[in-house]
Amino acid sequence: MSVSLVLDICESYNQMKYFIIAGEKSGDLHGGSLIQQLRKLDNEAICKCFGGDEMKKAGGDILVHFKEMAFMGFLEVIRNLNKISRLLARCKSEIKNWNPDVVILIDYPGFNLKVARFSKSLDIKVHYYISPKIWAWNHKRVHTIKRYVDKVYSILPFEKRFYKEYGYEIEYVGNPLIERINAYQFDDTIVGKYKDQNCVAVLPGSRNQEVKSMGEVLSNLVVEYPGIRFLICAVSSLPDRLYNRFNNLENVDIIWDQPYDVLKVSRVAVVNSGTATLETALLEIPQIVCYRTSFLTYQIAKKLIRVKYISLVNLIADKPIVKELIQQDFNVSVLKFHLDELLKSEEFRSKMINEYSNIKTQLGNFQTSAIVAEKIFSSINAK
Repeated sequence: MSVSLVLDICESYNQMKYFIIAGEKSGDLHGGSLIQQLRKLDNEAICKCFGGDEMKKAGGDILVHFKEMAFMGFLEVIRNLNKISRLLARCKSEIKNWNPDVVILIDYPGFNLKVARFSKSLDIKVHYYISPKIWAWNHKRVHTIKRYVDKVYSILPFEKRFYKEYGYEIEYVGNPLIERINAYQFDDTIVGKYKDQNCVAVLPGSRNQEVKSMGEVLSNLVVEYPGIRFLICAVSSLPDRLYNRFNNLENVDIIWDQPYDVLKVSRVAVVNSGTATLETALLEIPQIVCYRTSFLTYQIAKKLIRVKYISLVNLIADKPIVKELIQQDFNVSVLKFHLDELLKSEEFRSKMINEYSNIKTQLGNFQTSAIVAEKIFSSINAK
């Protein structure tokens, strides 16, 4: 057998190495789906990750769990700069020593853009799946992305227009929440238990500060509704103690890691601003979006943020479909007013659900994870 033939055979069995970074729960979900699709295309794929349980379940080797990285707000980031610096140093070291074929970044821009710059200095391909929300603030990051990222995959249709203004063509690949919801198998136990009850879903977020903030208001709100069953969507990546304030409330149940099942049986949802607002809309549940952070973070954000809305629902629609209660407006009396409106007015509910249909049309119906996996796989195998 000739030397050239041996080399060709070895090359054909060369294992592709993917280094994937997600810094919070929704990124972990999307990262897990992406790994599943990559392994369908490349069953010898090796995936090392800064991620979470979903990425691990899909076959990723988790070097650092995202719960060590999920800092929210300027003040908390400042307080944890040393830890973040250590995590970044470790990430760079892992990339340099392992020399992956591609680095795949999922949102989390403060960390990931530094990784992008470092990876390109090593001549490693960099792909960004789930573009960071640079259209909301810190527009100058687009220049960093143009310089250090080979390909950006957008999951929000309006992002293409934003990047095009800066002379950078990105690709809209649909939204992975669509395929996730379409494929979801609802839990008959949850649905059977609550389907005939008058339920309100509470999605307080996946970070410590989010749950604490919403918990303070919600624990005082639920006593105003003795005839309503409030279902708290808890996440197992957070400490149990964060939900202790709900334990002794008679009309509250805590349900772990099953937000879609909780939403399906609920008449209305109270949702912390984030990915969950879009998930709630796609499941056609009327909602109120809430957000509160530290005074310092809020004051800084007011000066920096350049968008009219905080919820993905309103951002995609480019108009106020759902009510947003931000900072001091997020209190018991204001929340009760808007919750009563959604619970009692069928006209108001129907109008919101109809607007959700327009959002679904804008997003389209793509197999997003499979599309992105194919594009990444093809890119690193291109001769």
